[in-house]
Amino acid sequence: MRRKTSLVLLALAVFFAALSPLLRWYAFPRLAKIPANQYQDMVLEAKDATLLDYGTMTAKKVSKVTIVQTLKGDVAASEKIEKTAGRDVVVWDGLSYVQGPDGKMVSEIPERYIFDAHSQAPVHAPGEMVDGDPVKRTGIEFKWPFLTEKRDYEYFDAQSRTTNPIHYEGTRTFRGVPVYYFEQTVPWIQVPFPKTMPVKGITPETVARTGTTRWYTTVRRFWVEPLTGAPVYGEEIHKEELRGGTLLGGREKVTAFAGHVKMREDYIEHTVDLVKANRLLVLLMTSYLPWGFATLGVLLLLLALWLEARSRRPHPAKVPEPEPVTA
Repeated sequence: MRRKTSLVLLALAVFFAALSPLLRWYAFPRLAKIPANQYQDMVLEAKDATLLDYGTMTAKKVSKVTIVQTLKGDVAASEKIEKTAGRDVVVWDGLSYVQGPDGKMVSEIPERYIFDAHSQAPVHAPGEMVDGDPVKRTGIEFKWPFLTEKRDYEYFDAQSRTTNPIHYEGTRTFRGVPVYYFEQTVPWIQVPFPKTMPVKGITPETVARTGTTRWYTTVRRFWVEPLTGAPVYGEEIHKEELRGGTLLGGREKVTAFAGHVKMREDYIEHTVDLVKANRLLVLLMTSYLPWGFATLGVLLLLLALWLEARSRRPHPAKVPEPEPVTA
């Protein structure tokens, strides 16, 4: 009986020992992916910012500029691209909507971001664009890969349509969550005017005829939870200028927007709670369950060996009791 039990325990030990690396190195890379139907929004604010008054073409101090960013997954488009790409693909339709303190639109820039659901690497397919202009992204955008590494990454900037390094600057703790801090500087660069302008009758084409150009620079900062690759917080020191041309009335340049853009507090709390929940799931797949199964396999092996040793131990011979003798 002991020998049968030890064989069963040995089989279970082999099973859990084999399951441990399979879960970590085979199952996790295939199960960890961004859902195609994901929807998220975020509100950022730049308080005490500088904003261009298009009526007078002068820069003015305003109490607040609000940026609403939305990302919506297009499931039908994802499935269509997957047929030719041969891998799991996510299509995000994004919109960055900027409004002044009076609630009026300052600019809106749509974009379509197509990427690998597992690695977050860009997937080039028809429809990839920023503000209606076709683009071919290199580098990540919005999200880091699962199990983010302590190294620099290439990050795509939608305003300039360029990719620049975003540097790993160390490990920190944000609201109780261990994070990697990344920072990117996009140097001054000429960028196109948004297709949708805040003043009726003014289009990028009419502005271009005046000779006035739009320039932009930013310092981008992210606090990224490394297991999920999700930023728990982000901010930008953002500057835009109009330069030259007849639109400025002889002035060399004028500030179109300048401000320190930060996530609104309620969205910080929501994001941190969401990332904490997803972080636990990744820990289960990469650490808790693999190590637990490995430990269980070792314990079952030791128990099986102990039972096997006991079953092989010789038993002492029984001495028959003497028969009673009667007189």
